[in-house]
Amino acid sequence: MAYRTPVKRAVGLGSAKDGVHHWWMQRVTAIALVPLVLWFTFSMAVYAGADFETVRAWIATPMVAVLLIALIVTALFHAQLGLQVVLEDYVQPHGLQLACVIAVKFLAVLLILVGVLSVLRIALGGQT
Repeated sequence: MAYRTPVKRAVGLGSAKDGVHHWWMQRVTAIALVPLVLWFTFSMAVYAGADFETVRAWIATPMVAVLLIALIVTALFHAQLGLQVVLEDYVQPHGLQLACVIAVKFLAVLLILVGVLSVLRIALGGQT
């Protein structure tokens, strides 16, 4: 005879483990993306006809470089969170699901590194 309640048996299992944190992170990144995407869209409209050196000088300003890095990190983290939810909901064999989630996380980290290093290289005056 078990003296544990159903709630006690469910703690630490399934969505009761970390679903709320995942949900909050998706919402926080979505809110953060709104001003970042608006800023980036407006900036690209302003610099639409500019030459390469003008855009490079613009990216080299510290505030622009920081905002671009924030946009890259936030967008890719948000995309990874969304893809993880889709994979967890629709991929059935648990092994394949786990492999896909790991692959998406790895790809997101790789793309974040490439994006951040690219912005830093331009901002710090690296070679073309």
